[in-house]
Order: sequence, then C-alpha cells, then structure tokens
Amino acid sequence: MSDRFNTAAGWALFAGIIALGGGIISSKMFHSERPEPMGYEIAGVEAEGEGGGAGGPSLATLLASADVAAGEKVFAKCTACHTINQGGSNGIGPNLYGTLGEEIAVGKGGFPFSDALKKVGGTWTFEQMDHWLTSPRSFANGTKMSFAGLSKPEDRANIIAYLNAQGSNLPLPAADAAPAADEAANAAAPADEAANAAAPAENAAEPAAE
Repeated sequence: MSDRFNTAAGWALFAGIIALGGGIISSKMFHSERPEPMGYEIAGVEAEGEGGGAGGPSLATLLASADVAAGEKVFAKCTACHTINQGGSNGIGPNLYGTLGEEIAVGKGGFPFSDALKKVGGTWTFEQMDHWLTSPRSFANGTKMSFAGLSKPEDRANIIAYLNAQGSNLPLPAADAAPAADEAANAAAPADEAANAAAPAENAAEPAAE
C-alpha cells in the first residue's frame, strides 16, 4: 500500500512540475506588453483641450461691430470695484475713465497698482485690454485683481468699445476683409450654375442632330 501511495504521489508531483514548467514557458512565448500610449490614434480628431481657440471672428472684426450699450451692461459687473466717470474716485480698483491708450499701471490718482501689473509695461491697446479681460491672472501673474475674466469674445469686444467711449475715443479697427479664396468661390458659383442649366439643353439637342 505504501509503495502504491508513494508511486501515485510521485506521479502527481511530476505532473505538477510539468504543468508549472509548461505555464512558465507559455507565458514567455505569448507575453505581450501593455501598449503605450493606450488606444489608437484617429486621423483628424484633436485631443481634448487642443485646438478650438483659433476659431471665430478676430478682435478687429468684433470691435467693428461692437455694441456700446451691450458693453455698458457687461460693465455693470465691474462697478463694485471701479468708477468710470470723468474725475471719479478710485475704489477697490482704479477709476477707468480714459484708460484705453494710457500707460499700463501708471497714474490714476496714485492708485497702488500691483508690481505684477507694473512689470507688464506698454499701453492699454485694444489687444492688451482683450487679453486682460480674458484672464487678468494670465495677463499679469500675481495681480491683485480677483476677477476671473470674460470668456465670451463678444462680451469683451462690447466692453472694450464701451471703455473706449468713456474718454479715450480711439479709432476702432476695420473688420477683416473676407478671404480671397472665399470671394473667388462665391464668384465662380453663378458660372457653375449657368453651366449646369445649359447641360440639359445640350443633351436635348443631340438626338435632333443625329
């Protein structure tokens, strides 16, 4: 009985060793690493967060059609900190009368501008004001301005037009001209339509000629 048990145990141990060895060998043969990066690239599809920022009308085009009255309504968000009337006092923020065209962080009755804004330098152009209104912290990292910014380009253009009308009165830029390719395509469209309209007449004339 003991011999049979030892024999059976030996065969069982041998079979276990064979199975273990086979598993190790197969894992080496068929091992595959996780792809890096995961997934497949699809042509023409942008990654999240890429693109999308360059679309839409330019600032010049938006300013050319800006609505001063709409800008005044948007500016209502700013009145908790700013005045804009001529000779108005500074508050939490400086008085903004005649700001466009002025030097950045200079004057305004001695208002204590942050060092971050002073370092920017230059003047308040339409482009600079648009950048500032988009994100004050991006424009001047470290600014004391707590306002998060205006995400809509139309709102920024309207408020810039309103600010400009309050003592600055700089000439607004002209809207961008339509791309030449679009104009050529529009001009070619009537010719294509005429050619398509003439085709049935030509086809109808062929049997008569035959």
